[in-house]
Amino acid sequence: MLKAQTARYDGRDHMLNLIDTPGHVDFAWEVSRSLAACQGALLLVDASQGVQAQSISVFHNAKERGLTIIPVLNKIDLPAAQPERIAAQMQSTFGINPDDIIHISAKTGKGVEDVLKAIITRIPPPTGSTTSPLKAFLFDSLYDRYRGVISLVNVQEGVLRKGDKIASCHTRKKYEVTELGIMHPEEVPADSLRAGQVGYIACNMKESAEAHIGDTMHRVGDPVEPLPGFQPAKAMLTLTDRSVTVQRESSSALGQGCRLGFLGTLHMDVFRQRLEDEYDANIIITAPTVPYKLVYRDNKEVFVSNPTEFPDTADSSSKVREIQEPVVKASIIVPEEYFGDMMELCFSHRAEDLDHRYLDPGTASSSRIILTCIIPLSEIVTNFFDQLKSRSSGFASFDYEAAGYQQSDLAKMSFLLNGKPVDALAIIVHRSAADKIAREWVKKLHKVIPRQMFEVPIQAAIGKKVLARETLSAMRADVTAGHYERKMKHLENQKEGKRKMKKMGKVDLPQEAFFDILSNKS
Repeated sequence: MLKAQTARYDGRDHMLNLIDTPGHVDFAWEVSRSLAACQGALLLVDASQGVQAQSISVFHNAKERGLTIIPVLNKIDLPAAQPERIAAQMQSTFGINPDDIIHISAKTGKGVEDVLKAIITRIPPPTGSTTSPLKAFLFDSLYDRYRGVISLVNVQEGVLRKGDKIASCHTRKKYEVTELGIMHPEEVPADSLRAGQVGYIACNMKESAEAHIGDTMHRVGDPVEPLPGFQPAKAMLTLTDRSVTVQRESSSALGQGCRLGFLGTLHMDVFRQRLEDEYDANIIITAPTVPYKLVYRDNKEVFVSNPTEFPDTADSSSKVREIQEPVVKASIIVPEEYFGDMMELCFSHRAEDLDHRYLDPGTASSSRIILTCIIPLSEIVTNFFDQLKSRSSGFASFDYEAAGYQQSDLAKMSFLLNGKPVDALAIIVHRSAADKIAREWVKKLHKVIPRQMFEVPIQAAIGKKVLARETLSAMRADVTAGHYERKMKHLENQKEGKRKMKKMGKVDLPQEAFFDILSNKS
């Protein structure tokens, strides 16, 4: 998986613990938990592209945590680099003094030594004491089939040694440290981890669910105050990736399976690709969904992610008072010439409260605009990011953060083959787009479903109302040879047989058809 990478760098007089994190918006959680283990951060900006949307959110996250931020301008060797203009942009966006910005080229090595010097001189060292009671911050974990869960920890206070008995502040479970060491970035065993050091520990922890990101570990019999800001993660099954949630599920069309929760579509694609490449697994991915909130008349609230569990709100017996969907506050940074396309993209995905401001002064060809809006999460979990990059020729950057729930006019759309619903194809749609989606999906189904021995009606419906229909014609035996009367008699017999087959016929969808239907490509 795409994960934060931890490593240690040893100089002559200083030891640096470094964490490199993925930059894609899907992995903001990786970045956030990594910042919690640090005293400082490098704000890396591309001298040819300028400040990106995710850079702004990460900057404010680091500032809120009180981290020392070192601004770095990279790729100054590129022909398209504009270091002076981007430095002015960083000053107007972040309030950074241009004199504090380090200009580097990671490709040629120019200025890299200045970055290491700045880390040593500008970022304060850890303040923990080796004589204080042990307090270790758990910021990541991975699974080893032989050693169990390997936890990555930042020792804030005290000393951790092999053989120590430790306990979790959250679960109260006790463990014995069987192995510990540092990351170079490969594992290098050590005798101890001291205050200020980052390393790994193996302690016979059997399940990843026991390693709660943000938890505080302490020595048994010597309790400490847990570090602030911890929020327990949702329960998960035995996965090595702590950012994936799993729920067992059964479908009459697809059989047994799992409903997985990902950070975003890139996260899902990487996960799927690894399952196919490393385990030769044949994966069917259904249409992405988000958790919807159902508010009942007695004020009871229920969260639903599976479309098959979504109620028919048009039914008078339904006790649902309102349906709410998750929304996010989105930020898009785009060159001015693509601003109109971005506005159109946002409006077509039900965005509200649109606002914008110029990110930096300049001519029409170089000015960039930051666009903010409130948009439903369901609108960005499919192909929104691809459209954003396509319409902006790759120049737009995108970031978002949760903004709660709001009431919405949603309904469950079912697809019927020969009058029987296929639960794996059910989706939740906004009523304003229901007709368009119904027509698109029905045409898609008509293309991929194999022809049967009988006529198959393909329907899209919300409740009892059919919104679109296509008919898949039956396969027909060749009875054109011979006498006309005998030919007509054969056709009539065939027609009667197909009529009976249609009443009791079952339409089976092959896996290839599901791949075609559930892919986001039309």
